Amino acid sequence: MITVDIFLLGLMIVSTLTGLVTEAVKKILTEYNVTYRANTIAGIVAAVLSVAIGICYIIFAGVGFTAQSIVCIIALVFSGWLGSMVGYDKVIELLKKTK
Repeated sequence: MITVDIFLLGLMIVSTLTGLVTEAVKKILTEYNVTYRANTIAGIVAAVLSVAIGICYIIFAGVGFTAQSIVCIIALVFSGWLGSMVGYDKVIELLKKTK
């Protein structure tokens, strides 16, 4: 079972790594003179990291691929995408209001 605490921990990790990986990708693209949109790169990086972190947690914790865990991964993808576009603080504020 994936609790809210684990979900928020995953979101924090995704938010932290998204900024780092996005900056690295932007530097590489700038080096090769490729035009890009920073929000698109941040969103894609956040989605990929969310899926990777969610699947790794399920495998290492032995939770199993249940409907709840799959929904949590999908929610992590959307929350990570939103967090990369808006910012981690605003997403946490939104989640606390809905809780």
